[in-house]
Amino acid sequence: MKFTQEHEELRRTTRAFVEKEINPYVKEWEENGPFPAHELFKKMGNLGLLGICKPVEYGGMGLDYSYNIVVADEIGRARCGGVPLAIGVQTDMATPAIARFGSDELKQKFLVPAIAGDFVAAIAVSEPHAGSDVAAIKTTAVKDGDDYIINGTKMWITNATQADFFCLLANTSNDKPHVNKSLIIVPAKTPGITFSEKLDKLGMRSSDTAQVFFDNVRVPQSNRIGAEGMGFMMQMMQFQEERLWGAANALGGLQACVDTTIEYCRQRSTFGQPLIDNQAVHFRMAELQTEIECLRALVYQACEQHIAGEDVTRLASMAKLKGGRLVREVSDSCLQYWGGMGFMWDNPAGQLYRDGRLASIGGGADEIMLGIICKLMNILPSKKKKAE
Repeated sequence: MKFTQEHEELRRTTRAFVEKEINPYVKEWEENGPFPAHELFKKMGNLGLLGICKPVEYGGMGLDYSYNIVVADEIGRARCGGVPLAIGVQTDMATPAIARFGSDELKQKFLVPAIAGDFVAAIAVSEPHAGSDVAAIKTTAVKDGDDYIINGTKMWITNATQADFFCLLANTSNDKPHVNKSLIIVPAKTPGITFSEKLDKLGMRSSDTAQVFFDNVRVPQSNRIGAEGMGFMMQMMQFQEERLWGAANALGGLQACVDTTIEYCRQRSTFGQPLIDNQAVHFRMAELQTEIECLRALVYQACEQHIAGEDVTRLASMAKLKGGRLVREVSDSCLQYWGGMGFMWDNPAGQLYRDGRLASIGGGADEIMLGIICKLMNILPSKKKKAE
């Protein structure tokens, strides 16, 4: 994939934003979080960074997905995972379905302010008993006149308590699990919505994550995205962009971790020589850099096919799988070379070690990715016929 001058200008803009508006405040947000989403998102909206691939008529830039990959990569260089995660939710998890399938009314009311940074968006799919198993959700939206009455619980919701609206997946009929679901936009201030205390997470400490409860929440049926019963399909499509964004975002964090570790190993002397001069160390850094470049090539190939309108489920799943596992491998290896400093809370390798662990869980666990890949390779075991 070749980048143009426009790609590089966008890269510089995003990198400058991360260095000026995110990194100086990471320590404070990690300790006292969550980060101020409305304030930060408004600044991003003013730069056009929240609508890279969204339609121009709704405030977006109307660019192809390669530009989004560049921005995701650069945002990954933030010195924490929580803020990039929240940004990804806004741009590639909670709004793609609105942009693709929403009515003009929904786009004007929710997509336009989300792109401008005036609204914070959240995606409400996971439930306490249904994380990767999306088909098993129990939240219901029952028709009542021209409205839906929503009841249920959503879990691990990023941006939850700061959100202006939720892109919520709910069961709208008693049909089969893959055809009984709809995506519905639910304004966060609607009566009947309450929240748990902030969830006490291993990592992503600066992000706003909570459980959300819906108790007889009434919203108009016009808030439904697209046709009723098509929610599962739409969410699967959103997952593909989410997984591509996540893999691209990992690239920035991985590269920053390797770069800072190499610099530390140059400065740190042991037994009369810089740590980097040990063959075990510089060979390992070379191996890790090679792995990063392999992931980068995979992400770029998937991006090119996505732009061409091809189904990238297989490659996106592979990129998600590889990205999550590589974050674990790189952070663990780099932490080791920092020695005791790596075990300190504010160490960059330690930060990636904590925050990056979510990459193999959120958006579909590694095992789900492997199942998808096996299915598309046609190597899943055949189902046994039920005894008559």
